[in-house]
Amino acid sequence: MELLVISMVALIVIGPERLPSVARTIGHLYGRCRSFVYSIRTDIHNEMRMEELKKMHDSMQDTVHSIEDSVQQHTEHLKTAIADDAVEEKSSGDQAIPPADNEPSRSHTAHTAQPSINSSENNENNLKSSDRNHHA
Repeated sequence: MELLVISMVALIVIGPERLPSVARTIGHLYGRCRSFVYSIRTDIHNEMRMEELKKMHDSMQDTVHSIEDSVQQHTEHLKTAIADDAVEEKSSGDQAIPPADNEPSRSHTAHTAQPSINSSENNENNLKSSDRNHHA
């Protein structure tokens, strides 16, 4: 109803000859105005998101610093404990127990693993030769 009244007043005031060009200009200005408002709304939204990201970044940095401090404290505690153990061992003298001789050495373990590989290769060679003899 309001648009009808506005259009009648515009027709009387502007006149029928100029009304199409004025309507086109008003439509163009209205579109530009909507675009401008949308741009401002988008900018405000982006700024709000940037503030949220900055807060999140600050929170993450605080967490990282807290973790770094905790790790540093634990490292210092471990270093102190190791140093105390070393001092304790030196003060107790050479009472350390030597390693037992009944434990197998690594070179012995590596040497025993080799024949099993060779035996599997021998088994494969025996199977191939038996297949040749069977087909012949």
